Amino acid sequence: MKGTTPEGARNEQEAARWVRGMFDSIAHRYDLANHLLSYNIDRYWRARTVRRLRHVLDRPDARVLDICCGTGDLALALAKRHPVLASDFSHEMLVRAHTKASGRRAPAVLFESDALNLPLRDGSLDLITVAFGFRNLANYDAGLVEMRRVLKPGGVAAILEFSQPHGNLFGAVYNFYSRRILPLIGEMLTGSADAYRYLPESVSKFPAAGELARMMSAAGFENVEFELMTGGAVALHVAH
Repeated sequence: MKGTTPEGARNEQEAARWVRGMFDSIAHRYDLANHLLSYNIDRYWRARTVRRLRHVLDRPDARVLDICCGTGDLALALAKRHPVLASDFSHEMLVRAHTKASGRRAPAVLFESDALNLPLRDGSLDLITVAFGFRNLANYDAGLVEMRRVLKPGGVAAILEFSQPHGNLFGAVYNFYSRRILPLIGEMLTGSADAYRYLPESVSKFPAAGELARMMSAAGFENVEFELMTGGAVALHVAH
């Protein structure tokens, strides 16, 4: 498995095209669905990520980019003290992010770009983040290489992503909810059945937290650490 594999996609280009179209189609209700389907726990996951990265964010000269930013929730949480960059390849998601960023004291500077081909110089960032978007990349190894390319020596990468929960009981409940309940509610909220069938499937196919850590090390990252949250349903990986 090189990356995400939507049903019917025969190669990386078709996978990326499908994912972009899917996110464009649900952007209008994406925030509502996210908060409702996670019972607002997604706010905690992002807040925990910001706290973990505070040592970089507190530096006034830190150059920060949030990739696969969606509607901008993590980017705006990171931009409490000074502006950060944020990118996504879904135009409709960026439209929503722009609306949310307008009027902020330290807004996110948004631009449209594929995370596998960022329009940035080598070694230009102090921190790069991605929240719940990495598993949607068409090629995970290429995504890690690109993240490493744009970081300065000693720079930090953080990946907040769904994982496989541990524990038989919680795992069973989580799997039932994600495969049976989440698609029904997601379709009612957004009108897209395909999107909310794909999203839980993409989680089940995504590498476990330990495997992602090994992939990051293989891509050239050092001091790779991860912590599990909410019974292992979410993992935060941080590396240099």
